[in-house]
Amino acid sequence: MALLLHISDTHFGTEQPHVVRALLELAHRRRPDLLVYSGDMTQRARRDEFDAARAFCRELAIARTLTLPGNHDIPLFDVVQRAFRPYARYLAAFGPRLESCLDMDGFLVVGVNTTRPARHKNGEVSPAQVERVAHQLHGTRANQLRIVVTHQPAAVLREEDEHDRLIGADAALEAWSRAGADLVLGGHIHLPYVTEVAAPRPLWVVQAGTAVSSRIRHGTCNSVNFVEWKPQPGGRRQCRVERWDYRPDDGAFGMVDERGLMLGT
Repeated sequence: MALLLHISDTHFGTEQPHVVRALLELAHRRRPDLLVYSGDMTQRARRDEFDAARAFCRELAIARTLTLPGNHDIPLFDVVQRAFRPYARYLAAFGPRLESCLDMDGFLVVGVNTTRPARHKNGEVSPAQVERVAHQLHGTRANQLRIVVTHQPAAVLREEDEHDRLIGADAALEAWSRAGADLVLGGHIHLPYVTEVAAPRPLWVVQAGTAVSSRIRHGTCNSVNFVEWKPQPGGRRQCRVERWDYRPDDGAFGMVDERGLMLGT
């Protein structure tokens, strides 16, 4: 069995120390094989915030990590930095690449940088990125769960979130589904959910809430996801997604939902 921890939108600079401690305890107890960190690590892309996010990753003590920048990881008020070196602080902490791919036992995970320095908030996936990801997905092995990671959501449940949806998502989801993707992980709107999207083969969008920040929205809690994968006999493919919320009453994360997702071949 392989286990992935998916976190997002930590917004260091607004982190809650007691929630940070609880998440560290959870990770040390579950001991996932892989951390996927889908952006908005910092609140204002300051060096000290990136340092805190990097130290947090070290304390999680997870062997493999895939990270992506979010829109908050590009300086907002430092206009010169945003114009000429928008990702410099992110790369200093989490480089050397903006888009990584992890090919490991159990998982193939492809990161897509959906931020754009010219945009304040909205994300976009370009035709070149769609093609690149599809090409990488074609190289998967039969025992791997095939995952794409973006920052902005590729699918939303509520009409009021449509303006935050990833620009170019429809074409991307169709192409990635045809290429064999199983899951698309994201964050950005601080709303955890799992939804199946209309695609040529089964494809699920899995969204994480804000992991440790005080910037909780939509009446939810601090939240993270675990994805559990174990190849099934007979070629049947299914993974399990668990949502864990922080519970203030006992100062710990607890599982509040689990779903078995049927996947394509």
